[in-house]
Amino acid sequence: MVIEFVFAADDVARVRFAFSPLWELVRSLRVLADPSGHALHLPWVRAVRPRLRGLDLEPLTELVRPWGYIPDFLTPPPASPLPDFAAELDIVRATRPEVVAEELRWTERGNRTGPRRLAMAADAEHTLRHVSDLLERYWTAAVEPHWPRIRDLLEGDVLRRTRALAAQGAEGVFGDLHDAVSWRTGTLAIDRRWAFHGELGGRGLLLVPSVFVWPDVSVMVPPYQPMLSYPPLGVATLWETSPAAPPDALAGLIGRRRAGLLTALGTPAATTELARRMGVTPGAVSQHLGVLRACGLVTGHRLGRRVLYMRTKAGDALVAAPSD
Repeated sequence: MVIEFVFAADDVARVRFAFSPLWELVRSLRVLADPSGHALHLPWVRAVRPRLRGLDLEPLTELVRPWGYIPDFLTPPPASPLPDFAAELDIVRATRPEVVAEELRWTERGNRTGPRRLAMAADAEHTLRHVSDLLERYWTAAVEPHWPRIRDLLEGDVLRRTRALAAQGAEGVFGDLHDAVSWRTGTLAIDRRWAFHGELGGRGLLLVPSVFVWPDVSVMVPPYQPMLSYPPLGVATLWETSPAAPPDALAGLIGRRRAGLLTALGTPAATTELARRMGVTPGAVSQHLGVLRACGLVTGHRLGRRVLYMRTKAGDALVAAPSD
């Protein structure tokens, strides 16, 4: 089956990007429930399971099953390009109890709402408080310790695709987004287990990169904010403990440390993340980045208080050059 978003003439201009700590947290529950289906994240699963001992996640796993519908109040569309988990959790806490109850009782056609969900819906106000508190505790134990490296990857993808949108339009964004996503003649098509065909209705399309949605995509359709969540570029490197060795020829040309940094910037990253991955101090990374910037091989882009570095086209060409 296929979901199709039909773009009007000015809808491409309404495409925007954002990511969400809360969305990552909710999707990570599915990874914990079915690690075999998300093998890329097995290093994270092994790291966090000891930290979750004594934390009763059953109410959360009741709401976030390995597949199927997730109650929408748990995943409000991100409202800011620089999201904050506490602010997003406040939005969840402010959900009206009747909305919580309605979404807990809803189920896909042909299925029946289970007794556990019905009991949770019957006391929606208590359920909302309890679930919100659990989300906060789960965030602290499982996602927050890894958030800096996740955030760098998500911010880098947003930066890269924003530039592609400005330079190439819709084809530049959707052309390599995901194998399940295709763009043709003003229509965005997404292979899913259900069908939809309709216009965006002037609301634009929100694109949300997510590491824990890998290897799939996730879609929200009107009357909600149309949204497509997809794995970011470079997600396969997320849990690597050491960077790939740079080509010997490149190391001989600019030095092994700078060649390593240039190779690592296949996905944009901040100084602190680069320092962690390279096993050196942030000060040393900054010095090498300064030389690479002066040579026109990398560039920096400020996002709030942070600067994200990425290779230029010249840097890409140098890394991709044959070694013999």
